[in-house]
Amino acid sequence: MTVEATIIETLKEIEKDYNVQVLYACESGSRAWGFPSKDSDFDVRFIYVHTPHDYLVIDPMGVGKRRDVIELPINDKLDVVGWELTKALKLFRKGNPPLLEWINSGIVYYEKFSTMNQIRDLVDEIFLPTSAIYHYLNMARKNFREFLQGDTVKIKKYFYVLRPILASRWIEQFNEFPPLEFQELLQGVVPDGEIKDEITVLLQRKMAGDELDLEPKIHVINDFLAHELERLETYAKSLDLKVEDPTPKLNVVFKNTLQEVWRS
Repeated sequence: MTVEATIIETLKEIEKDYNVQVLYACESGSRAWGFPSKDSDFDVRFIYVHTPHDYLVIDPMGVGKRRDVIELPINDKLDVVGWELTKALKLFRKGNPPLLEWINSGIVYYEKFSTMNQIRDLVDEIFLPTSAIYHYLNMARKNFREFLQGDTVKIKKYFYVLRPILASRWIEQFNEFPPLEFQELLQGVVPDGEIKDEITVLLQRKMAGDELDLEPKIHVINDFLAHELERLETYAKSLDLKVEDPTPKLNVVFKNTLQEVWRS
């Protein structure tokens, strides 16, 4: 059985075991970003909805014992995590970057009903550059501090700083949510020159299956990352953008989904 078939079978089992309907499932993480390692697992992320009866109680999902997340034990290949629809919509309302990455994933395993198209139609209305850029800068800063400070570093960790930095630059330049694919980010926001050449060589090595373990740090990339962290932090502080409250439209998405999924 292929990995994709195993994923679909797993989602069907979830629907049966939890009495829910899966609306959407995609790949997240390094495979979606375009630079998986040879031993990378499959990071499956999905959105699901309960029956109308399950929502007709005084405690909303996520309160007390009413969990709004389904997490399966990680095995050798699959890391499977799902968010309940109202949880997803509340995070979407805040422009939550991880959720927006799910929505924009180029690897979709499963999609049923019209919910995701309704959500996609609202992405431009809810996108908050401030929220997104701080998310990526915090990720870049943490990984830069943790992985890239020694004289020798795990070279593959560069991608876990480069990607959020390039995503932040994309937001700065285009005022839109950045693409997931690293190659697209690189071509879109890094001009030709020494930095781009060094990153391209690193990417080619990784995609060729090189281990990219401990090696001397690449000073030109380190200097670039340090400079961009400081510059983008200043840029983020200059932003003061707000969006109109999308709650009424998201309530419609929720109601439409219940009617469409469970109308039988």
